[in-house]
Amino acid sequence: MIDKKILLVLLLPLGSFAQKKPMDYVNPLVGSAPSTTKSAQKHSEAGSETKGQIVPAIGVPQGMTTWTPQTRATEQKCIPPFYYNDTKIQGFRGTHWMNGSCVQDYGSLTVMPMSGHLQTDPVKRGESFDRKKEIVKPSYYKVELIESKIKAEMTATCRSGFLKFTFNSTNDNYVLIEPNSDEGEGFIQIFPEKKEIVGYNPVHRIYQGLGQPAGFSGYFVVKFEQDFQDFGTWLNDAISPKSTAVQGTGKKEKVGAFLKFNTQSVKVKIGTSFSSIAGARKNLDTEITDWDFEKVQTNTANIWNQSLGKITLKGREDDKQLFYTALYHAKLTPRVFSDIDGAYPQFAGGAKIEYAQGFDYYEDYNLWDTYRAVHPLHTLLEPRQTADMMQSLVKKAEQGTWLPTFPCWNHYTAAMIGDHAIAAIGDAYLKGIKGFDINTAYIYMRKNAFDVNTNAKSYEEGKGRRALASYLQYNYIPLEDSVWQAFHKREQVSRTLEYAYDDFVLGQVAQKLGKQSDYLALNARAQNYKNVIEPMSGYARGRYANGKWLEKSDPFAQRASFITEGSPAQYTFYVPHDVQGLINHIGGKKRFIEKLDTLFEQGYYWHGNEPNNQIAYLYPYAGQAWKTQKQIREIIREEYDTSAGGLSGNEDGGQMSAWLVFSMMGYYPVCPGTPNYVLGSPLFDEISLSLPNGKKFTIKTIGNTENAPYIQSATLNGVPYNKYLLTHQQILQGGTLVFKMGTKPNEKWGK
Repeated sequence: MIDKKILLVLLLPLGSFAQKKPMDYVNPLVGSAPSTTKSAQKHSEAGSETKGQIVPAIGVPQGMTTWTPQTRATEQKCIPPFYYNDTKIQGFRGTHWMNGSCVQDYGSLTVMPMSGHLQTDPVKRGESFDRKKEIVKPSYYKVELIESKIKAEMTATCRSGFLKFTFNSTNDNYVLIEPNSDEGEGFIQIFPEKKEIVGYNPVHRIYQGLGQPAGFSGYFVVKFEQDFQDFGTWLNDAISPKSTAVQGTGKKEKVGAFLKFNTQSVKVKIGTSFSSIAGARKNLDTEITDWDFEKVQTNTANIWNQSLGKITLKGREDDKQLFYTALYHAKLTPRVFSDIDGAYPQFAGGAKIEYAQGFDYYEDYNLWDTYRAVHPLHTLLEPRQTADMMQSLVKKAEQGTWLPTFPCWNHYTAAMIGDHAIAAIGDAYLKGIKGFDINTAYIYMRKNAFDVNTNAKSYEEGKGRRALASYLQYNYIPLEDSVWQAFHKREQVSRTLEYAYDDFVLGQVAQKLGKQSDYLALNARAQNYKNVIEPMSGYARGRYANGKWLEKSDPFAQRASFITEGSPAQYTFYVPHDVQGLINHIGGKKRFIEKLDTLFEQGYYWHGNEPNNQIAYLYPYAGQAWKTQKQIREIIREEYDTSAGGLSGNEDGGQMSAWLVFSMMGYYPVCPGTPNYVLGSPLFDEISLSLPNGKKFTIKTIGNTENAPYIQSATLNGVPYNKYLLTHQQILQGGTLVFKMGTKPNEKWGK
């Protein structure tokens, strides 16, 4: 006789036992709507600051081109191709939008299926869709366009996209292909006999060299499985049947091609490249070898599950969704920029084609943001990719003659302040990443730190540290020195603080390379932060060339001309490399704690902008680790959720999400360039990292509830552990760190 319990199990559907994989927890729509957090509403000034600026990116980790439904047709600055609150889909875009930024898309193309009357205008052709029936995964997107009843599906590889359209009828079904050139320089050509379309969308610079050609294009090759029943092109509103080619002349013309089909199903494969049409074709033929849509979709899902699955979790299901969505967002940029054969346009020019030998060449580094946690996360989980990213920075320096500070669109910019390619390269090297040329890197890192660029033209283009001459002369940047050759034109105190940190990291690299004189000079310069933090008030403050401080200065003003996107009080705590020195400089631990408390308790902390990201982790340096544990839990719950508005500010290349990934794991790299992480308050019952060296590092918690954020005690591999720091080497060695949690602080732990 069969046991009733066994019979019940046998009768359950097989799906009841299907274990969710990491990708199943990801919601790519998080951050695509205006932020719902209080701090974003309070602190944001620019309209874009209240938005996560996320698009649902369908593709693979660090993919050259990702694919998204398009609700905005432009490549205009600060306008991503998708907003959650938009109600019409205009097409499906192969995009190079920088994840969560306020920049611009570039080199993109859009594909749109259509039934009935042919309509080329993106706004007029937009169709409604049912959000409840939409499927959005990192590897797959599906939606039904309501008016035409067309089902659209997308998946993608690193450099290629695969779209499938199912029409409701066999009458007058179209597919439109459009290069999204705002300047009107797009080109497209139809080869009916080959069922193929080729084209390009020229890229233009932003920030330095605004509007100038970047020297390369986004190239594409589009292949169809089905024959064309008819075809043609358009130029603005004029449709030309049977036309096989159209070229914009740079007068903001809209150009595109249309194909007509008499079948109910149409499959489209698109190869992309930044080097040539031939490169796009080779990328496509290599990455997608047949017309099996489901096979590509499955392979892409497997890539995501392998990448995300390097971290496994035990805990609440909604927290898993929060975590894996953040990890997905942290793995989108920088993007692979080289073709399958290594070809890529030369940095800062583009006319010459270079070849990456033995590495993938990467582009689009939000370094002011991402050196903080995105690159340290890659360093921890993906050392091979990190080596390629760092070698790409070395090649940019070699080709452009200066190390870029914020390389985007394969060009120099002076978009943000600081010199954080030094921080990213230094952190990777000091944590033992192999596979990139640190000696060549050091030549250009040192050049940025020691050599003033006296060539006015190349300086204006973004080469060399901004305001380095006065920084070297005064050991701070005085208020008289504005930087007109940058996007942020003043912000002298913030620049000083960030250069002091970069100098510290470079000094650590110099010491490891045996360059003692450089180490001593840079270590002294790392103390320059003291010259812009006024000891009496204990806050960052503007200072003139004669040494006098700015007389009237409100440390809690949301904006100050000498501070970057924040307040003087927030930037006071930007001394990640010498927190103990900062504590002493402003009057001791008690005063330091009081200032931190004021920031949090009176609502002056702004999580949505990066200079704040390390602040909650500073309490342990003054002996109150429990306050970090409290604040981290509160920030996670108040600033993040799994709704479309669940980010408290611009995602900025994955930095906001990388902060969350580290913080939910229980530690954070306060000072990249050192081997230390500061412990916070782990959120899961168990979290395990499968490390590249084959070892596992696991954090377990006992008594961990929403009301128990406080660490009572800890053991590392069975030995009592009372330190607030965890080293990179301790993680790489593998082992188990166990925390006993409680509802009340243990003020003695972590001292």
